Amino acid sequence: MTTAFYPGSFDPMTHGHLDVLVQALNVADTVIVGIGIHPGKAPMFSFEERAELILASLTEVLPQKAKDISVVSFDKLVVDAARAHGASLLVRGLRDGTDLDYEMQMAGMNRQMAPDIQTVFLPAGTASRPITATLVRQIAAMGGDVSAFVPAAVLNALNAKLKR
Repeated sequence: MTTAFYPGSFDPMTHGHLDVLVQALNVADTVIVGIGIHPGKAPMFSFEERAELILASLTEVLPQKAKDISVVSFDKLVVDAARAHGASLLVRGLRDGTDLDYEMQMAGMNRQMAPDIQTVFLPAGTASRPITATLVRQIAAMGGDVSAFVPAAVLNALNAKLKR
């Protein structure tokens, strides 16, 4: 049984994140979504809210696969978190060449630290390539419509959080 670890902030979950998660479920039996917790950053959504939104988003598109993911938090090296959860694959989404350059450096460093964990790059679909969680938060905070960028559960949570 293959377990993949898919790390990120997921603040909030976007269609791009969901696209990569669905692809990861095609290459691994189970996927552990690791929400990175940085003490110096104040996220829009709490860990619990993000975990709920990830599960709701996947359930919306692939209800039969919801049992194949779990959501955990981590505050250490990604490879250490992946290893602690029994993952042999580390999933990274790619939107463009800039992501590739950065992710190749990270994959090289991670391989030096954890040669037992293989990094797998999954390309974002064309429609989700320009989406970033940061831009979604900024657009939503300024009253813009982000419905094309996030799953319905996330849109509802954003609207509730921003009191719309």
